[in-house]
Amino acid sequence: MEHTSLLERILRGAALTLVVIFFMFPIVWILMMSFQTNETILRIPPQLVFKPTLANYTALITGKLTTAAGTLDIAFMRNLWNSVFLSVTSVAVALLLGVPAAYAFARHKFRGSEDIAFTLLSFRFAPALLVLLPLTLYFQKLGLANTYIGLIWVYQLICLPLILWIVRGYFEDIPADIEYAYRIAGHSWFATFRKIALPLAGPGIAAAGLLAFIFAWNNFIFALVLASADKQPVTVGALAFITSSGIQYGQISAAIVLSITPTLALALYAQRYLVEGLSLGAVKG
Repeated sequence: MEHTSLLERILRGAALTLVVIFFMFPIVWILMMSFQTNETILRIPPQLVFKPTLANYTALITGKLTTAAGTLDIAFMRNLWNSVFLSVTSVAVALLLGVPAAYAFARHKFRGSEDIAFTLLSFRFAPALLVLLPLTLYFQKLGLANTYIGLIWVYQLICLPLILWIVRGYFEDIPADIEYAYRIAGHSWFATFRKIALPLAGPGIAAAGLLAFIFAWNNFIFALVLASADKQPVTVGALAFITSSGIQYGQISAAIVLSITPTLALALYAQRYLVEGLSLGAVKG
């Protein structure tokens, strides 16, 4: 039995190691490429041992990209700031609007409530290309084209339905008797929402906000069409590394490392809330 148990642990550890290597290899490879020049990256066969360089990161931070055709000006750091600003602001607006709406849909059933909720969710199902043309025309008429306000508004198509439906499920899993008891004590519905419902659904709200932030951060098509270079996020700004002299693989790799760092740091910081929030309501009763 002990021999069998030891063999199982060894096989389980080997399988887990292979899985980790399989999923981590692309990330490790990108990290290695970010410290290489294009000449080193394009060598065949690839070299695992190389002389690292910080030139790729220096080019991103200084905004000067040196290619065979000359020196190009890039605005990667501005694009990175745009991603932070657009994602944080969009999620904040979506939380401000979506959390009370989710509570209303969870606690106050009225005629047509399910239809309204599903309509809001359907915005998330619609392909971005389906709404781009009318959005572009409306934004031009309203003066919202190429503005942060316009982008934050359109990002609600990504964040708001996600937060609304996820947080609604958490509110529904909170026993309503707790809130009723607090209301009977003479407190208003807003006080009940703020002091009872919000703290109990806090981990779920944090998880929904984190997921919405990741979706907003990774958005590409809306900012590509509705914003110019000075307001585009990092996902669109990475196109600057495809130049007439070739693709700058080293700078692209460094840009990937820098662009995933904020979301990775946020996910690591909030992983306790993410795990607790995603597991909230898994078992009712």
